[in-house]
Amino acid sequence: MHIREANHNDIPQILNVLKASLGETSSKKTEEVWRYKHIDNPFGESLVLVAEEDGELIGIRAFMRWQWQRGEKVYSAFRAVDTATHPDHQGKGIFKKLTLKALEIGEIRGDHFVFNTPNAQSKPGYLKMGWEEVDKLKIHLRPLNLLELKNKELEYKTSGSEEVIEGLLNSYFKQLKTTDRLFTPKDIAYLKWRYLDNPLQSYVVIFDKEYFIAGYVKERKRFLEFRVSEAIFSKTGGKSAKSAILKLAKLSEAKVLSISPDAGIKFKAGIKGNFGPVLTYKPITLSQPDFLNLKTWSYSLGDLELF
Repeated sequence: MHIREANHNDIPQILNVLKASLGETSSKKTEEVWRYKHIDNPFGESLVLVAEEDGELIGIRAFMRWQWQRGEKVYSAFRAVDTATHPDHQGKGIFKKLTLKALEIGEIRGDHFVFNTPNAQSKPGYLKMGWEEVDKLKIHLRPLNLLELKNKELEYKTSGSEEVIEGLLNSYFKQLKTTDRLFTPKDIAYLKWRYLDNPLQSYVVIFDKEYFIAGYVKERKRFLEFRVSEAIFSKTGGKSAKSAILKLAKLSEAKVLSISPDAGIKFKAGIKGNFGPVLTYKPITLSQPDFLNLKTWSYSLGDLELF
């Protein structure tokens, strides 16, 4: 078995392994989606490793490049995302070998840490390789059937030019740098990639010079949830942002609204709690014990949800 970094010519074989291992239903497995996630990412191309045997790819492991920032310090991070072993080659420890090799390469290149929100099936494997649990993500849940909205229709004037929010992003970025917490630095290129051009999830996006809101309807077994993945607003735009969110939630016909408490949108009703998936963390070249405290992380749901 030979392990190496993947190149763009490997994409067709990578997709074949993903389809053979995971099927077609869990998520879209096309070259467009692969390039979106692992090549077009504004934080840089993913670290992708493949295992091959007799000239055939039998396993893949992708670490999506990401950034977190605290004050002026920018951390080079990875999200542990796509992984697959061909069904004919399971039981050979391919997942572990690929992951440990990726960590080795990350250390050589000076990357700081890996984070992800693994499911119950994959989490034990990560913990055996040194990942640590931070905590379940805190989420604010707001029942929507209790809303008392005014009959007056809100008017949305989303500019066709993203430059309208340049000042908003600059002031928001400066504000986050004063919090002494980890945050994902966001510019127009990031927002376009993450929400406007995302082929995996259709987001409703509205913005003006005072706020940027991105969300979508998530189907649950018995109800619909309107998830606010991103809520950025100016010091004077909180009221407008809240009104916009409630309007979108009403139009969605969802029964529950979910949003990160760190968004700063205050609702009178609802509950806050650790209802989200478990955030896990693995240092590569970094010794920072307080990263294991969820209070150190300032996050939107879009920063940590799978996509």
